This record gives sequence, C-alpha cells and structure tokens, in this order.
Amino acid sequence: MSDRKPSTNGTGYFEELAAALRAGGMAEREVVVTVTDLTAYLAETDSTAEEEFGPVEEFAARLTGGDGADGGPEEPEATAETWKWTTDIYNDRRLLNVYGAQGWEVERLDSFGRFVCRRTVGAALRWEYRREVLTGRGRGTVEAELAPDGWEPCGQWTYYLYLKRPGAASTGPAATITTRPGTPRWSFYFGRKTRALLAVTAVSALILAFLYVSGAVEFNLALFIPIALAAGIAAQSGVRKDVIDGAEDKDRGKRG
Repeated sequence: MSDRKPSTNGTGYFEELAAALRAGGMAEREVVVTVTDLTAYLAETDSTAEEEFGPVEEFAARLTGGDGADGGPEEPEATAETWKWTTDIYNDRRLLNVYGAQGWEVERLDSFGRFVCRRTVGAALRWEYRREVLTGRGRGTVEAELAPDGWEPCGQWTYYLYLKRPGAASTGPAATITTRPGTPRWSFYFGRKTRALLAVTAVSALILAFLYVSGAVEFNLALFIPIALAAGIAAQSGVRKDVIDGAEDKDRGKRG
C-alpha cells in the first residue's frame, strides 16, 4: 500500500498511474491520452485524485483489465462466442443495450477501452447496461447504491463506470433468447459528433503542418504546449458536459 499523501493537483498520483499503466501493458499513446483526460477532469473538481479515482494501484488494474478476483480476466468457455468492440461516449449506452438484448454480456473493458463480450451458445440471456459518471462519488458508493436493483460493475474507463444486470431483473422469463443474430463483423463505431471532432482535428493538423513546412510559421514548443493543453481541457469539458446532460447521437454512425 502506498504511503503517498493526497495532493491537490494530482501530479504525483498521475506520475504513479502512468508508470503502473505501462507496467500493466498499456501502449504509451494510450497512457498519454488516459492521463491527459484524467488530469483535465480532475482540474474541474474540488477533490483530490485519490478521492475521485481511488488507490492508484487499484485504479491502474481496472484500466488495464486486471481487476478480476484472480488477478486477470476469466478464460471464455468453449461453448461461448467472444467479441471485442468499442464506440464513443455518445453511443455507448444505446449500443450496449442493443447488443445486450442479443445476449452479449460485457465481461470487462480492456486496456484499449474495448468492451470484451461473451455470449453463450444456445439459449442466452438478455443483458441490460447503464453508465455512471464518477463525479464526486467513489466507485464503491455507486456500486452499493445500485446493487439492490441487481446492477454489478462490468468495467471502468477513466471516470466512466459501466454496470450490467440480467434482463430477467426487469422482464422475467422473457429475458431468455433462443434466436440470436450472428456476431457483428465490425469492431468500432463512431457517431456524428466524434466524426466531426476527428475531421476538425485532422484538418487543423494538416493546416499547421503546411504552414510550418512552407515557412509561414515557426514552431514554438513553449507556445504550442500550453495551447494544446488548453484545447484538450476545453474538449474534455465539452465531452463531460455532454455526458452529464445525457447527450446521444441521433444518426446511425460509421462502423468498421
């Protein structure tokens, strides 16, 4: 157990978290993105990193998919289908319940933020899902509040906690399905909002690269870093507001 004292800015916490994520097998690019997102989120709260995310060792284990009781994810049964997929925050709840109704059970989130799912061959159960944002509440508090209604955690990505329960909790015997669609052929899904953000980012990067190569602007690292951080915090603030407001995409998005 760490003897580290809580810090108000989370610097020491995030340094330890980054090291633990690397040790847990997370790619360097994912480590940077994850720590940047969490830092931006913490900057908008009145809590310490420990209060928001819990002990750094446990939090890192959850983010790298190593929070199982035996130290790792269970091996899928020989009679079960498996599928990994990811989506954006504007479509996750809808798609989780669409595929939960087809018998897909989320076992965990891996280090890339993908939902690791399984489905029993034969008569499978329908599953229901919900997402909670851990703003000012510890994970244990949220789990305790929802447990009486049958909800149990199935994964966490940064400060998003996903929970599942068998469909029988709300529909009874109708939760069992015998006719199942095939395993989806796609593994990622981006909605309109995310596609627009990616397009703006790509165009901005191309413009900056062109201006730099043509000599129209000089690259100033001391100026670039604050601007990049400010843009990241602003984007994260917008996403967080959308999440709290329950914003969702209305279109069907793009699959790949």
